[in-house]
Amino acid sequence: MLRGITILLVCQLIGEATARALNLPTPGPVLGMALLFGVLLWRGAPDWLNQVGQGLLRFLPLFFVPAGVGIMNHVQLMRAEWLAIAITLLVSTMITMLVTAGALLLFLRLTGTRKAPRHATERD
Repeated sequence: MLRGITILLVCQLIGEATARALNLPTPGPVLGMALLFGVLLWRGAPDWLNQVGQGLLRFLPLFFVPAGVGIMNHVQLMRAEWLAIAITLLVSTMITMLVTAGALLLFLRLTGTRKAPRHATERD
């Protein structure tokens, strides 16, 4: 388990160092995640790294606590900007849904695995 966490943190450190050294607008952890993704595509995911990922997923709700605390610290700002926040959330949600649907349709078209829809009149 320690080995897997070390690999994750080293990838994050390399990403952070790269972002700062090259003065990139991309956050270092995002670059580290891209590095880890590339390594996993190249070498595959070992079992010990999979165990670390599963362990982190068990505690995923705890990672939202800092964001919730940050929101509670800025309640006045939230009250003042609620309309802009609501519109941004709605628009970004719609864009995400459209892009996801488009990616799915493109994937289905490229793989040719589209199935005919089942109608309510058809019974097995």
